[in-house]
Amino acid sequence: MVILKPRNAPHRLVNAGLYASGLLCILLAAGNAKAAAVTKHAIPNPTVKSSSQKLAELTIEGTVKDAAGLPMPGVSILLKGTKNAAMTDPAGRFKIVVPDGTGTLVFSYIGYANREVPINNQTRINIVLAEDSKVLNDVVIIGYGTVKKRDLTGSVSSVKGEDLKNVPAQNVMESIQGKIPGADITRSSGQTGSGVNITLRGNRSLAGSNAPLFVVDGAIYYGNIADIATSDVQSIDVLKDASSTAIYGSRGANGVIIITTKRGANGSTTVSANSYVGVSDVSRVPTLATGPEYVAWKREANRAAGRWTSTANDPAIFNPTEIAAIASNTWTDYHDLLIHSGLQQDHQFSVTSGTEKTKIYFSGDFYKEKGVFKLDDLSRYSARMNVDQTISKIFKAGIQAQIVYYKQHLRGDPLNAANKMIPLGSAFDANGNFLLQPIPGGAFSPLSDEQPGVYAGEGRNNRSFGTIYAELTPLAGLSIRSNFTANLFNTRTGYYYGVNSLNRGGSAARSQYNTSGSTDLLFETIVNYNKTIGDHSLTLTAIGGLQNRTADSGSAQGDGQLLGSQIFYGLGGATSGLISNTAYSRQDILSVAGRVNYSYKSKYLLTLTGRNDGSSKLTEGSKWTFFPSAAAAWRVSEESFLKDNKTISDLKFRVSYGVAGNDPYEPYVTQSVLTRNPYSFGEVLAPGYAYSTQIGNPDLRWEKSSTIDLGLDFGFLNNRLTGTVDVYNTNTNDLLLPRRLPASSGVSTTVQNVGKTNNKGIELSLTSANVQGKDWTWSTTVTFTKNKEKIKELVTEGVNDIASGLFLGQPIQVYYDYEKLGIWQTSEAAEAAKFGQLPGSIRVKDQNGDGKIDATNDRIVLGTSRPKWSGGIDNTVRYKNFDFNVYVFARIGQMIAPDFLGVKTNYGENTAAAGLNYWTPENPSGIYPRPNANGGFLYTSTMNYTNGSFVRIRDITLGYTLPKTLFGGAFKSFRIYANAKNYFTFSKDRIKEYDPERGGSENFPMTKLMTAGINATF
Repeated sequence: MVILKPRNAPHRLVNAGLYASGLLCILLAAGNAKAAAVTKHAIPNPTVKSSSQKLAELTIEGTVKDAAGLPMPGVSILLKGTKNAAMTDPAGRFKIVVPDGTGTLVFSYIGYANREVPINNQTRINIVLAEDSKVLNDVVIIGYGTVKKRDLTGSVSSVKGEDLKNVPAQNVMESIQGKIPGADITRSSGQTGSGVNITLRGNRSLAGSNAPLFVVDGAIYYGNIADIATSDVQSIDVLKDASSTAIYGSRGANGVIIITTKRGANGSTTVSANSYVGVSDVSRVPTLATGPEYVAWKREANRAAGRWTSTANDPAIFNPTEIAAIASNTWTDYHDLLIHSGLQQDHQFSVTSGTEKTKIYFSGDFYKEKGVFKLDDLSRYSARMNVDQTISKIFKAGIQAQIVYYKQHLRGDPLNAANKMIPLGSAFDANGNFLLQPIPGGAFSPLSDEQPGVYAGEGRNNRSFGTIYAELTPLAGLSIRSNFTANLFNTRTGYYYGVNSLNRGGSAARSQYNTSGSTDLLFETIVNYNKTIGDHSLTLTAIGGLQNRTADSGSAQGDGQLLGSQIFYGLGGATSGLISNTAYSRQDILSVAGRVNYSYKSKYLLTLTGRNDGSSKLTEGSKWTFFPSAAAAWRVSEESFLKDNKTISDLKFRVSYGVAGNDPYEPYVTQSVLTRNPYSFGEVLAPGYAYSTQIGNPDLRWEKSSTIDLGLDFGFLNNRLTGTVDVYNTNTNDLLLPRRLPASSGVSTTVQNVGKTNNKGIELSLTSANVQGKDWTWSTTVTFTKNKEKIKELVTEGVNDIASGLFLGQPIQVYYDYEKLGIWQTSEAAEAAKFGQLPGSIRVKDQNGDGKIDATNDRIVLGTSRPKWSGGIDNTVRYKNFDFNVYVFARIGQMIAPDFLGVKTNYGENTAAAGLNYWTPENPSGIYPRPNANGGFLYTSTMNYTNGSFVRIRDITLGYTLPKTLFGGAFKSFRIYANAKNYFTFSKDRIKEYDPERGGSENFPMTKLMTAGINATF
């Protein structure tokens, strides 16, 4: 008998469907009301034309050529306002029949500007289409300014907001995974509200942060990037080379991600609604051993130990309850009782409006996620307002503000307990009552925290982020803008662990209460001057800024609280273990910077940048440093020998060099601080103080990274095929590294500027318009990233830091262990004995051939979690009103070490995985060592390592845009869609039940999501 608990996915699906249906009805009602109003006031009395009023049909023929006089096949010709269309043949000829001679023909072709030609009773129309420079004139956001894509000298990748709507995500950065060359974006947990890990062009720092800097609407942003609703995003620009990031100085060493939100626009008011509801399930989770598998495994372990030969020996290794469960075949799959279907939904509306002087964008967003475990859910409420006001011809001001509130129920992961819980017995008694200890005297049930009054965990976060600005343009080409930005954050978390909780396991109840807050204030003034003289164009930028960051926190903990119903609000009633603590920190950065952009005929481009930063974290003499950069580009396609080339429509070479850096990752590391160390004289308690285990270093300097980048931007066949290639090399010097000190010093570490790292690689982005027809379009974008990361120098030249896991010539994070060769076989017993091993034990390689295995000589670097390469393929197909998108992401060449692959040695726990193929004399082909209740296992960690390469169909989206006439013109656009996220993953068989993106942990398994949603504008 298998005891299971049915999941409630159908119930959640019904709720999700009802919610979506209700929302759709509201929107349709609003649209129909608007349509009715329009009908009431706008539709005249109908009239009917007689047949004599109808004009004869008109046949129009003609040719379409380009500027060089060459015929253009595949050009679309449309009678404006109708579905009547035609297309040119290979000779550029076309023929179209129209009802009369009064309409307008629209000629369109990708890479060329549309052209409208009035018919005026003509029967023959010959036209020439001109190239459309819009793609090259797209504006790219760079640090403290903008530049046309054609004039870009640095390595910058961009994603438009429209490209994000296909990927339902709690964090906007998830939506661009694999779409930005050089960006490694992964999610390591399926818990609600879990963030993403982001690095650009590898890891540089050994101890500090390798995360990029975020800039939102021109202001440096230290908050949670998940605060920003995806529907609010206008564009994302990623600055990768040092010439682009040097303008941010000490904060740009790891790259810069610039997010621009939507603004108001001159014209009629537009209301948009974006909503989706979806059901989530675990994508992959390792299956636990069944009851019979656990029993067989434990019997074999005791047979190897000489304590079991047949079922007659079961009473020696199982207790009476376990024997009864074995006899009745009663066992429990705790995964099935713990894991449920989750629910994810997001509902956002926005209003865009404006006049010539006032432009407003307002939005509100509600996001809710219920995890796959009970007691794991999150709600996010956010609102944004962007206002731009032109006060006079030379002065304008504005504000951009965002407020966000989170409420989250926080649960400790129950799978750790479930993975250890022996499956024998039932989680409930015969009457359906919960059993705290399914096996009397054994471990607490993994379901303990779900019982009433046993556990509570809650977090509440408030964040306000706003910028006010004033801009003066006293002269033509000159602008002076001052920004003041405030980022205010407050959070509170509380936990209550009852006596019967998994955390306390029968000990006194415990309560914890933690608060923290931070204030980031930034004041900047930016002066820009633009001047064009003939073929020469010059832009000068000067920046001055002061940033102040303060943070404080407090925590309290107590045991034995009298009333559990007070959860973490009754700490005053705790009877023991009272602990409290507070902390405060402050840091300041003062900056001045300048940049020169020069262009000659948009053909020869030059950018020079310099920034000087001063950090309060460093001492006098080391506070200030200078970050220079230079970049140049040559638009070869503007040269006379290529200007009229029909194959090469765009070609630009780029080269850049620059320096960026980091100050210490924490304040006060230059100082030695005291910690309280109480002691007693007899029975009298006395206060005492000692130096912290980390001693200060007043000689710390800036950590700096210098990068050289060679780039190529190209377009072929009238930009039907476009792409970018970048090759880069980054050297990081004076690494801020916590250095271990001898125990005799009385302290353990100090931070020093020692060591060097290097990152070099290649990035590729390629976009093609495969099909551009009357009803069909198909486009493909391919990205590819290959980065090689290595440590060049450590504390002692030529010597690895094994204790810290750092190795010369290797990436920062590696797996250093013995190399497993397999399992010793019975025929190899004599050879195994030389190494103190028995048949059925793990066999590792004797690296130096000295006839013994030791940690000093026989461990090697086995692999790294860094992929050899990663990339993605994004395909979008449109047919009339249908759109279909498939995005495939790959991460190849990484090694991972999942916990479930390890050797299990505690036979009082169910630490055996389902279908475990372990060695026995009867099964010599087993890949795991023979279980043995006597222990004595060696080299067990070698079993965890495996190839973590995977290919994932990240997103599949099918959408349909309803005809505008369906609702009487009430909606400008109404699109419905369905999306499947993370539903298909391909990897090696050994990890077919594990999501390789996360790298090793098993808590809070990753999820897959099926959603349905709408995008409406009216």
